[in-house]
Amino acid sequence: MPQRTFSILKPDAVRKGYTGAILAAIDAAGFQIVAIKKQTISKAEAEGFYAVHKSKPFFGELTEYMSSGPLVLMVLEKENAIADLRKLMGATNPANAEAGTIRKRFAESIQENAIHGSDAEETAAYEIGYWFAGYELI
Repeated sequence: MPQRTFSILKPDAVRKGYTGAILAAIDAAGFQIVAIKKQTISKAEAEGFYAVHKSKPFFGELTEYMSSGPLVLMVLEKENAIADLRKLMGATNPANAEAGTIRKRFAESIQENAIHGSDAEETAAYEIGYWFAGYELI
């Protein structure tokens, strides 16, 4: 049975023009795009989305960065979507990411690492619901 996951192409990837190449990699890996939109988010929206990290020292920098320019928000679907997307993304630190992964190809640093993907079913459900209304999910 197909599984859904949530992903964001982060401001650094969008700003550098990598959106098409990253979407092509996601498509080539067999994901179906259930919903997709490009938008800029407010710092408050970023703070709500990353509320789980509120007590961490990087929280302010992270929310500032995520609200610094347009992002691409996506709901993706396939068998094993969460694990498969995380494998395709590569390690959080692009220096440690495997060759051919999105972060190895397109990321610059731990923060400017091109893409976000949900880490578990509960997280995916929360993240999808945070950015997409039910009627937007085809």
